[in-house]
Amino acid sequence: MPTEGALTAEFRAARGTIRQAIAVLRETGLVATEHGRGTYANPLWRVGGADGGPETETQQRQVTADPELATLFAVEVGSALLEQQSVTRTAGIVKTVVRTYRPVPTVK
Repeated sequence: MPTEGALTAEFRAARGTIRQAIAVLRETGLVATEHGRGTYANPLWRVGGADGGPETETQQRQVTADPELATLFAVEVGSALLEQQSVTRTAGIVKTVVRTYRPVPTVK
């Protein structure tokens, strides 16, 4: 995807509006954002069709670091982390559940 700055200029929208739109796309699993790579279409995202193909649902929420996560991220217990959970179903049956964690980005 283009950078936030390019999208801001193209659509004449506030940077916050662009960030919110990207967040919605990320929460639905349509795009992924990686530090240093930017935001791009998620190649793993699929919508299950009438043929019963895989369907992935992704949710994101803010959680506090328990002792294990705090150790892994070298932060204090109770620090804010983002948890992303992706559930993949085939014909309505859960096949995988993947939870990833990352530090909450700081706004500069």
